[in-house]
Amino acid sequence: MVSEPLDGRALARRFADAVATADPGVVDDGELSVVDERVEPDPTVDGTVAYAVAAGSRTLADVSVHPERLRVEFRVAPEKAATAATDAGLRVRPKATRPPRTLVFVEVAAEIEPAIATFGAVLASLE
Repeated sequence: MVSEPLDGRALARRFADAVATADPGVVDDGELSVVDERVEPDPTVDGTVAYAVAAGSRTLADVSVHPERLRVEFRVAPEKAATAATDAGLRVRPKATRPPRTLVFVEVAAEIEPAIATFGAVLASLE
């Protein structure tokens, strides 16, 4: 069966569900949660922030919705996020800001699990 491609909003909903149900082994016992959620963000070409992902009281990344994908912008451990996401086969781009950040793009549903695993690598580097 061929599944239809998901738009950015549907990917963001699935990603939020995956964050909420992340296997503790994948995220090294760090409990991830969706925080600062916006109600029905409009996808834009530049991306509209939909929510953030946190572990405890620490915000790790912002998730933005584009028309056909979502973007995860890691606020902490950008080098570790870049390495883990690249190793997982995800499209990655550094963001030249101060402090630096790493952008990870999720374009299809199959990329959600590797993106969640990236959070595990980031959390492990913070210990």
